[in-house]
Amino acid sequence: MTGPTQVLHQTVLGWYRDHQRDLPWRRSDRTPWGVLVSEIMLQQTPVARVEPVWHAWMARWPDPTTMAAASPADVIRAWGRLGYPRRALRLHAAAGAIVERHDGEVPDDHDALLALPGIGSYTAAAVASFAFGQRHAVLDTNVRRVLGRLLDGTAHPTSAPTVAERRQAESLLPGHPGTAALWSVAVMEFGALVCTARSPRCADCPVARLCRWQADGAPQHSGPVRRGQAWAGTDRQVRGRIMAVLRAADRPVSTALLVEAVPDLDLRDPAQRDRCLDGLVADGLVEPLRGKRFALPGG
Repeated sequence: MTGPTQVLHQTVLGWYRDHQRDLPWRRSDRTPWGVLVSEIMLQQTPVARVEPVWHAWMARWPDPTTMAAASPADVIRAWGRLGYPRRALRLHAAAGAIVERHDGEVPDDHDALLALPGIGSYTAAAVASFAFGQRHAVLDTNVRRVLGRLLDGTAHPTSAPTVAERRQAESLLPGHPGTAALWSVAVMEFGALVCTARSPRCADCPVARLCRWQADGAPQHSGPVRRGQAWAGTDRQVRGRIMAVLRAADRPVSTALLVEAVPDLDLRDPAQRDRCLDGLVADGLVEPLRGKRFALPGG
């Protein structure tokens, strides 16, 4: 591979060597389980919030076997305020499957990773690459944004990767598996620190001369308007308040106490609290008990 692609590889990899963050799931003593845990936690959650929880999690459950032996309630409590707590249940289910199918060892085969409960195409590719040094296109939002700007001149990626986008990313991978894995994490880091979504540091970008988006004058995003997620008064806020009460409780909680947990919220409609509670039950995050009481599952 020669020409601009080789220059792109060398420049981004060189930048990564000089500017990469010291994250525990990237260190030489990382374990495949630690990488898997980090990838699940980092979905829709910033690194600064994930790192302390990751350390506590790995100290308590250093491998899939110890995690599989825990109760779902303990897992949800340990997840704390990371948000989207269904991820905790998915990780717990994946640990159980790893114990049952792979003798407690995270599999190094991409298809076997993809077959684990709660593991999608991105996570399977990320673990295969970052834990085992394999050659896979790892397409998170940061990577997609960097490649879209560099190669296609688009300011922001679409909501989901297209087939053409995936093929393009695969064609750009270095041939050597270890270098390809390093390239994937380097582009991801580049998107997180330089080619950011809201305020890209184009003046500091070492590959600006190769960037089609810059060559076209950095045009504004032409797709649907990108808005930040609301929080106050939403179902997410109500669900989070209910989960906080249940995480703190050492016994089943009555409906009356859950009602008291969210009295100050500007509910969108009188049935919002009940709807959120029903949704948490349907998601397996809350277990309904006799006497109109509720608890964390298995707790």
